[in-house]
Amino acid sequence: MAEEAARLDPDGRAAALAALTGDELQVLVVGGGVVGAGVALDAVTRGLSVGLVEARDFASGTSSRSSKLIHGGLRYLEQLNVSLVREALTERGLLLQRIAPHLVRPVPFLFPLTHHVWERAYVGAGLNAYDALGFSLGQQRGLPGHRQLTKRGALRLAPALKRSVLTGALQYWDAQVDDARFVVGLIRTAASYGAQIASRTQVTGFLREGERVTGVRAVDLETGRPLEIRAQQVVNATGVWTDDVQAMVGGRGVINIRASKGVHLVVPRDRIQSRTGIIMRTPTSVLFIIPWGRHWIVGTTDTEWTLDKAHPAASRADIDYVLAQVNRVLAVPLTREDVAGVYAGLRPLLAGESDSTSRLSREHVVAHPVPGLVMIAGGKYTTYRLMARDAVDAVAHGLDWRVPPSCTGEVPLAGADGYLPLWNARHRLARASGLHVARIEHLLGRYGALATEILDIIAADPDLGRPLTGAEDYLRAEVGYAASHEGARHLDDVLVRRTHISIETWDRGLSAAAEAAELLAKPLRWDDRQVANEISHYEATIEAERASQEEATDQAADALLLDAPDIVPVIS
Repeated sequence: MAEEAARLDPDGRAAALAALTGDELQVLVVGGGVVGAGVALDAVTRGLSVGLVEARDFASGTSSRSSKLIHGGLRYLEQLNVSLVREALTERGLLLQRIAPHLVRPVPFLFPLTHHVWERAYVGAGLNAYDALGFSLGQQRGLPGHRQLTKRGALRLAPALKRSVLTGALQYWDAQVDDARFVVGLIRTAASYGAQIASRTQVTGFLREGERVTGVRAVDLETGRPLEIRAQQVVNATGVWTDDVQAMVGGRGVINIRASKGVHLVVPRDRIQSRTGIIMRTPTSVLFIIPWGRHWIVGTTDTEWTLDKAHPAASRADIDYVLAQVNRVLAVPLTREDVAGVYAGLRPLLAGESDSTSRLSREHVVAHPVPGLVMIAGGKYTTYRLMARDAVDAVAHGLDWRVPPSCTGEVPLAGADGYLPLWNARHRLARASGLHVARIEHLLGRYGALATEILDIIAADPDLGRPLTGAEDYLRAEVGYAASHEGARHLDDVLVRRTHISIETWDRGLSAAAEAAELLAKPLRWDDRQVANEISHYEATIEAERASQEEATDQAADALLLDAPDIVPVIS
């Protein structure tokens, strides 16, 4: 990859905005989630001049609120969608082995069996096919095949399970990802190759010459300054906001999106005694118990959402539903008091003309509704790279000169190169830095080889090597680094996405907020008034979230969240 990862600091954002409003770009990407970031990286590594704008923070929508899994999709295999599973397993292998081994790692799952004979044969056949696809693609390296377990064997791995509901189990392997950090890795890698990238920059309309789209009108939300960005091709990669962007073009939308809400609970690791993740069926979705550092992530739901897209609310009914489903198999049931964090995300599902005739799909679609505009929607996190490739292939058709094929399967993300040698040297790094080896492992698992940048910061100011008050899993250096290197511009960018303090601490990060804001003040050039504003806004947001989670309905929960607007409001 490029010699070093780009620094996404305030000066870099100002330079990017100047470049975006200067010469015409070949490609402008609208949307800074995993798909938009993937499109920017795909296009820039094909030699195109590329810009990307995001109205909020990078990964602030679906891409930071997923189940944090990289998987082939066993349920798609059950639906006989073998091609989708094959694609996803290929991508899983590339992510584990080459693209992001520091952010994507193997994770075992136990599938409890509750019926005799037929269920073991049925699920076992599916896992045989799942493994066979993985092995045949040469992408199974590092992931064992599934294995059959007796009731006793299952309880040895997961003592938390009820003996009375088990007849046995199967164990198989998939992978998990730090979803928000993965997007930051994509963004920094794209910027390293020359993409011009700016968050908090909202598209408000399209520039047109006749029918052709020739760029966008936008606003720098931090200053209110209007912008015009000219581009030969604009790619809309806004996920659940696809319909809103289509409306700016005028006419009938060529892609129809329905948002499905998924709610996840975060509980401390000691609340569920298990050495493996767990997967089980529910009446409406699949339930995962996923290891997540010192916690478990438990989810998810699958319900239609038609309210505010920026901040989908988890209601009391959602939380109670997840608890009821997981407690069907736990010997010691979870209660509301066990829940440290809650988050809700929206899946952008493709829909047909009517609910009665359409089959909602996790496959993706690329459309070219008018000259100069490409739309990409649908899909799943695991296959973001294929979505990006297909979108840039459509861009290539709209350009007048030859564009090379996608090469992102060979492009490691920032922090991937050199990660494994540093992991092997983690004890030496601990001795040299004065940090405990567990801290070094934490840094390597979040930044890969770029962890050396954090260590350099601590060497220059050892006080930054102390844990952050109220969120001791993170170092003070990580907070400032989020603003000086990773494009964070506000306190919630750091507490919610660059770290996961908002869902991993009992008080949702409130006791860490003041110290974190002070650490951000220097790189972001805040005065005392802005520091106080950032803290009060974060406190109001957490208060609204907690209140919404006590409401019985989506409508009531959504109304409470709307009372806590974004720190930088978007233009409605």
